[in-house]
Amino acid sequence: MRNYPHNSPEAAARIVALVLISDGNVCRSEIDTLRDMEVEQEPGIAPGAFARVVRDLCEDLLMGAHSNRSMTAHIDENMLTSMMSAISAAPLQHKVLRLAAAAAQADRHLAEAEARVMAAARRQWTPEPITTP
Repeated sequence: MRNYPHNSPEAAARIVALVLISDGNVCRSEIDTLRDMEVEQEPGIAPGAFARVVRDLCEDLLMGAHSNRSMTAHIDENMLTSMMSAISAAPLQHKVLRLAAAAAQADRHLAEAEARVMAAARRQWTPEPITTP
């Protein structure tokens, strides 16, 4: 699995990407929802970079899928914990949760795999209220 700098836009985008692909079906409503929510501007990645993060995540997951037929079947709790620990800044966590939840619900069906990734994020991240200046 690729390493991204701690609290980087790419690390945040990778978690959103994981929710997006976790059920094995990326539908148009999910893509449209993320585009409308400015999935690249929100965490601060360059235009077009979200597609690269999704591609890189798929490549990384495919490297571990050689023994089974599912790209995401080998994602265990340790891997989820590692991915979530890359984001410790509460405002970035809130952005990721908001984007990921919107993507997961865009097709009006919360798949078990999507719920599992979202639950891992909520377990690891202790939400703190966002205060405005």
